[in-house]
Amino acid sequence: MAQSISSTTIGFPRIGKNREAKKALESYWKGDNSLESLQKTFSDLQVEAWQLQKSAGIQLIGLDGTMYDQILDWVHTMGIIPPRFAGLEGVQRYFAMARGFEDKLAMDMSKFFDTNYHYLVPELDELSEPKPNFDWFLAKVEAGIKTVGEAAVPILVGPNTLIGLGKGKADKAALVKKLVPHYKTLLEKLKGLGVKEVQLHEPILVTPGANKYQASVTESVTELTKVGLPINLVTYYDDIGETYSWVVKLPVQAVTLDFAGVPGSAVPCATLDLIQKHGFPSDKRLNAGIIDGRSVWADTGVASAIVGNLVNAGVKSLGITSSTTLQHLPIDKSLEKKLPEHITGRLAFAVQKLDEIVQTAQMAAKLSPGDAKLPTVGNPVANLDKGLFSRPSTFKERRSSQIKTRAFPTTTIGSFPQTTEIRRARLAHKNGKLSDSEYEKQVNEYMQFAIKEQEKLDIDVLVHGEPERSDMVEYFGQKLDGFCFTEHGWVQSYGSRYVRPPVIYGDVKRQSAMTVKEFKYAQDLTKRPVKGMLTGPVTILNWSFPRKDITRQAQAFQIALALREEVADLEKAGCRVIQVDEPALREGLPLKTDRWQPYLAWAVEAFRLSTAVAQNHTQIVTHLCYSDFADILEAIDGLDADVLTIENSRSGNEMVTALAEYKYSRDIGPGVYDVHSPIVPTAKFMGDKIKSFMDTGILAGNAEYIWVNPDCGLKTREWKQVLPSLENMVSAASNMRQSLKA
Repeated sequence: MAQSISSTTIGFPRIGKNREAKKALESYWKGDNSLESLQKTFSDLQVEAWQLQKSAGIQLIGLDGTMYDQILDWVHTMGIIPPRFAGLEGVQRYFAMARGFEDKLAMDMSKFFDTNYHYLVPELDELSEPKPNFDWFLAKVEAGIKTVGEAAVPILVGPNTLIGLGKGKADKAALVKKLVPHYKTLLEKLKGLGVKEVQLHEPILVTPGANKYQASVTESVTELTKVGLPINLVTYYDDIGETYSWVVKLPVQAVTLDFAGVPGSAVPCATLDLIQKHGFPSDKRLNAGIIDGRSVWADTGVASAIVGNLVNAGVKSLGITSSTTLQHLPIDKSLEKKLPEHITGRLAFAVQKLDEIVQTAQMAAKLSPGDAKLPTVGNPVANLDKGLFSRPSTFKERRSSQIKTRAFPTTTIGSFPQTTEIRRARLAHKNGKLSDSEYEKQVNEYMQFAIKEQEKLDIDVLVHGEPERSDMVEYFGQKLDGFCFTEHGWVQSYGSRYVRPPVIYGDVKRQSAMTVKEFKYAQDLTKRPVKGMLTGPVTILNWSFPRKDITRQAQAFQIALALREEVADLEKAGCRVIQVDEPALREGLPLKTDRWQPYLAWAVEAFRLSTAVAQNHTQIVTHLCYSDFADILEAIDGLDADVLTIENSRSGNEMVTALAEYKYSRDIGPGVYDVHSPIVPTAKFMGDKIKSFMDTGILAGNAEYIWVNPDCGLKTREWKQVLPSLENMVSAASNMRQSLKA
């Protein structure tokens, strides 16, 4: 087969097996930990990760590691510093850019491509003059060389990705040109340290329309190769599609390509097809990302099948790596002591993926051309009756039979403050230190308070406050067959914020009613309607680790059928308003826009499958947490929700305006204040917001269809902030009603 085989890593979790990074950061920010101690913690974590990779047999080890975010690291290293931070230096400036400092606002944060990781967005303007400082980076490389010797491979975020991910008025191509000489200087220094190869990470090449980067990437890579240090051009998160023909001709020693894409996606990653169709240059090493870096499941023969196909395609020089950086996975499944063997035996976290990389490389060396069939992915959803996806009547016909509302009806999005007391009670109950009856008593007391306060405020449609829920996905996953939960399966969302996604390991089914008891208790406390609160199927799926043996669509439909049973039971219990939240609807969009439609089609169907069981008199509400939905309005309309509530307060009514221009005709509740801020908004501020909604022409100004609500749930706020904010919100709605009569 291939003349040479190598095993490579392109990134590894940097949080520590016991979340040492989080603890060190938060202790430092509180002033309980010194800078020296913080730096030692991160240095130790990096060395531990590199040693672990070396002991696994990895031959080329990517020198990963960051105190907060890898893009922020390169903003700092290349000196693309926003002017407001100019007076700060070193670590103080680094964390100020991430978190803000005094009157200096933090840099914006955004999703990293289509992952659930978030990065700090570089700020670019016409005056951006890079002022690089390589000290931190070179110190890390020197530590890597000391730890793993010639296996150490520095990781550079490429200039086109660094600038391409930024925002601002600058000419991005011109700014890349400004950076290239500094990258060359850095490569000269790395060459002087004796490194054998560097990784140049340019995942921007997998994005739609990436051909626009051809001139810039070609020019920058050509210039960097003049240093004489071998470069591995690394891409991930999808195939490089239309750019393949010229990317593989760049004057680099190796090209790393993602063969996995998003597990179970409607349109599979096309990397293997591209190579089979166009071939791969014999003068380069193909670093094949065939070990799935986004899936917690062990390889089941896919890797060897892909290698076999690459051998058949005539690839001469091959390396084996993960499809993406392994930072998106938990660290080590051996830490999990409570999961049953029939599940853990099928799992592979980051440490186990290292073993798969090495084993696949060893296997590849022995392969010769022959039969190599790829396993197929099941999609057992074909037999669902089409009638399950539609409500009995149109919205216009339903609306008259649903709850009667006054002009500018008021509500909240669902959750109320997670107090210290309710958190402690939930934890004590989970650990067996609080009886079922005592825990239920505390939950009921919370709901009594929540309902009483909402009635005092004169809110129209109430919520029970969700005191029994720690997380909107975990709560349902714990009550559904087919989900399991790890103890140590943490992955980084951003900075010191880690999440522990559920794992979908089997067919999803509802065991019994999940929310009916709390709804009935809350509804019995008031004559006003109380919302039933559910998390939608697409959000549950997108915020979990999915299966790989069946499609994402199939899994979403299984979850939807379980939620459908819950909707029916809530309705039987007297619930007239049921909210099904889909904050992660947009998060599941493929990177390439030409692949959006298949995803949106089944995502909309999954929501409708959940909710279409509702009778005409039941009002279905959904909530979307991000404001940039203008390009998927048809899908939002297709949800057929009776009420759409949206995060809006910071977006300047962009979404409301887009909905108005679209002629959206169902009830809408744009957020009137930002729940992420501790500031209590005034009634005038929120009244002006409502007026601004009317000014867009939304719903032709029909005030009975325009709801007044906060941006999002209120679980992260305190009651002392929530109650006066809601009081002012209700006053704003009341004032607007009075203005209609004037």
